[in-house]
Amino acid sequence: MAVKNTRKKQAKLLRNTRKIHRIMGIFLFVFFIFISVSGVLLGWKKHSGGMLLPATTNGTSSKLVEWLPLADLEQKAFKVLHDSVGRTLSLELDRIDIRKEKGIVKFIFAEHLNSIQLDGATGDLLQIGIRRADFVEQVHDGSILDDYFKTPNGIIKVSYTSIMGVALLLFSVTGFWLWYEPKRMKNNARK
Repeated sequence: MAVKNTRKKQAKLLRNTRKIHRIMGIFLFVFFIFISVSGVLLGWKKHSGGMLLPATTNGTSSKLVEWLPLADLEQKAFKVLHDSVGRTLSLELDRIDIRKEKGIVKFIFAEHLNSIQLDGATGDLLQIGIRRADFVEQVHDGSILDDYFKTPNGIIKVSYTSIMGVALLLFSVTGFWLWYEPKRMKNNARK
């Protein structure tokens, strides 16, 4: 009788695990698709032939003493952006990426996906690029919703990544259990 009770408890636990796994799958399916597709794209961003992320070019000198002052380079980047891309685009910078070993400076803008690469020594334009990978990353980590709704402190991103991380962990545990428990039950039944 104890063996039969144990078997019933195991079967009930297995059914409940399957139900949890199925319900989570139904609710999180779309999010998992976004995360997986964007994750693959992010993995390939430097190997996309410039489609997702412009290649880093090379300047004329890696010696900082030969470079123009950063303020001058910034003004040149702003002029290039407005003259070559669009006069109405925001000049607000997200960051300035200095690649000393390559002799270049990248100006990455906050309000759009354009970037400007200048030679650090001459200030010459090396590349105007579109950083589509930045958009893909925002989709991947949920920060696109923080930007859209103007939420403080990236609360949507933190909530989204926490929920998705816990969901992936639960999916892994319940998936393993759904694979392992029937085998264990079958082995116990033979004894």
